[in-house]
Amino acid sequence: MPTYDDRLPSVSAAVALGGDPAWRGCLSVLPDAEPDVGSAYRIGSITKTLTAVLVLQLRDEGALSLDDPLGRFVPETGYRDATLRDLLAHTAGLQSEPVGPWWERVDGGDVAALLAANDGSGRVAAAGEYYHYSNLGYALLGEVVARLRGQSWWAAVRERLLVPLGMGATSYHPPEAHAPGRSVDHFAHTLTAEPHTDTGAMAPAGQLWSTVDDLLRWADFLATGHPDVLAPATLAEMAEPAPQADAYGLGLRRLDVGGRTMVGHTGSMPGFQASLFVDRSTRDVVVALTNATTGLQPERVPGVLLGEVAPPTARRWEPSPRPVPGEVAELLGLWFWGNTAFAFEWTGGEVVARDLRTAEPHERFVRDGSGEGFTGSEGYHRGERLVVHREPGTGGAVRYLECATFVYTRTPYDPRVPVPGGHPA
Repeated sequence: MPTYDDRLPSVSAAVALGGDPAWRGCLSVLPDAEPDVGSAYRIGSITKTLTAVLVLQLRDEGALSLDDPLGRFVPETGYRDATLRDLLAHTAGLQSEPVGPWWERVDGGDVAALLAANDGSGRVAAAGEYYHYSNLGYALLGEVVARLRGQSWWAAVRERLLVPLGMGATSYHPPEAHAPGRSVDHFAHTLTAEPHTDTGAMAPAGQLWSTVDDLLRWADFLATGHPDVLAPATLAEMAEPAPQADAYGLGLRRLDVGGRTMVGHTGSMPGFQASLFVDRSTRDVVVALTNATTGLQPERVPGVLLGEVAPPTARRWEPSPRPVPGEVAELLGLWFWGNTAFAFEWTGGEVVARDLRTAEPHERFVRDGSGEGFTGSEGYHRGERLVVHREPGTGGAVRYLECATFVYTRTPYDPRVPVPGGHPA
């Protein structure tokens, strides 16, 4: 599944048909690690489905009503009037993220700090006005669970969900066998390590790690229920679309896959993306996990792996080794031919000029051995020499590039350089 366009360092995936595991596999192009199907990946917002089930457990036990205001359980919050139902469905009007630094990339504070920083002034809409995804809302739901259970949110997850379902490979922190979080440099195609943070009070929104096998169990539970966890009727309720949220229920996303409805969730944290969806009527499940900050296209995964959508055709991608050669590094980034933007990237030992209108590779160049020259290897400029023109008297900084009268500049129609020539290939 890792392709040139997606740029995924590794992918672990599994499929179940009719509730029975049918296929599982892992593919990696990592130069320094070899995750397999037993490796844990961070699952991001799939965590929210566990938080939602904990809330519905409490409702079924009579400890709360979904129409209760949040302030009944967390009176010091600035969002006291938001109902639990609206928080579950992302229709409470809360802002998407908590006040403060990017919570996914820093170790989080405690609940008191979260509540103090989010006084209600960040609300973006009235309750029920429209669907607006809120990570903050799920952190607050996790605190409701913790207060009613008299234990931490994570302790409730472990005791009331993971143990009865036999999900022993799902954890709060990364276990020893885990895929490393990575991001891919857009231009150099090199890998950068991403942080594996403890998100603290925001954990109910996206903290957990898991494996494809554990997630197959979780997805099948979302279809069938479990007598010690949640009844099938309640799970059916969770899967129904909420008002103002056609594609979201009570903690579950809805996805049309080849004319049938699947429910589940996608997930994203720095260095990781995830996709989990189940057809509740057939118990067909698709799970995919990757250790890349972007590129998975998680909504497309179920259709591809179930054969409902044709898989994309693309060249196999591999990350570029570090360090990038100096004469290559100074060519990477955004360039313009006239007003048309191109991303010059380094991959597979070639400089690739990618047309940003179409995201397609437009030209490819290889080093010609001169020390700084490049020759076209594919496209309209095949065999032509790419000439690097430098600023006079400034230590040789690159001013513009030229290939067979085509001129590439860092800004559109840079008045300091010749008028771009040539014609579109």
